[in-house]
Amino acid sequence: MSLTASPTPAAPAPARSPVAWVLAVVLVAAAASAVVTASVLSAPAVPGGPIVITDDLGRTVHLAPDPARVVALGPNIVDMMVSLGLRADLVGVDCYNSTTAGGLASDYTPAQIAAWSLTASMCVEALPFVPATLANLTPDLVLASTIVSIGQVEQATGVLGIPFVVLQPATLSGILLDDVLLGEIFDQPARVATLNAQLSSELYNASQVVQAAATLPTVLVTYSVDAGGYWTFGPGSFGQSLVDFAGGASIGAGATTPYPELSASQVLAAQPQLIVYAVGFGIGLSTYQGGPQWSSFSAVEHGNLTAIDSTWLTEPGPTMILSGLPALLAAFHPASS
Repeated sequence: MSLTASPTPAAPAPARSPVAWVLAVVLVAAAASAVVTASVLSAPAVPGGPIVITDDLGRTVHLAPDPARVVALGPNIVDMMVSLGLRADLVGVDCYNSTTAGGLASDYTPAQIAAWSLTASMCVEALPFVPATLANLTPDLVLASTIVSIGQVEQATGVLGIPFVVLQPATLSGILLDDVLLGEIFDQPARVATLNAQLSSELYNASQVVQAAATLPTVLVTYSVDAGGYWTFGPGSFGQSLVDFAGGASIGAGATTPYPELSASQVLAAQPQLIVYAVGFGIGLSTYQGGPQWSSFSAVEHGNLTAIDSTWLTEPGPTMILSGLPALLAAFHPASS
């Protein structure tokens, strides 16, 4: 999957391991100069009148408020919608080639499918993007993250006459701003205020823990592994900003690409005090144990390992702040948990 006019990341994307989601996020992060905070430019002049918003790619979108049928192309967007009590408005979600590659299970964990009541009938095929699966759901609005090709979605929605908005926050605070945008679109200011109060409290608590820390641990946060080494977060990536906010000194921070693969020799040279590894979509501890020179890392020898749900590292929505950030804080600063 790629974003029009964005550089292609070097990392390969095996079908629906956490890498695929990370590569989607990098497309916005790597082109940070093009990212504009989503905002409402003008409220309806009369109740029920059209509004004009700017999405996370700086696109100006005209749409009617409070749409009744919404397709969300990205788990982070589904997370936002459900967190704001808008699940009833969702009629479609992204699926990775629903007929041959697992459908919902390729893009959503079993826990997400159950908690969000997702069904196969909601599938919009996202890779490759199949416009017919979108058209069949007759949505009033499409909310898209860069898990899909924005160019293809824009072309399809233009033909179908459906407005679409890109929600791919580039920072943790951007998650709150996108919640505000959804609140304006769906006329839910009270729900937004409640949710963002929770999120703001979690962010504040995290900042206090990090400020009180005497030192920042050196860490390898890895979301996938292959024969070449360990995939991690580098400068300019959303993942790196998350690790920084949680008070970890990532050994990938000095890389030259946003999503580098570190060789075993690079990890050995850095000797991180802690390894945090993402699990889910078929990747578990045994996957990393099969990685190059895994048992030679000092963090492995001393048992300084922490597993974390891959969606908490790669899907920028409310759950990342409410669950992922506390998990990283507990791993990085156990004395404060």
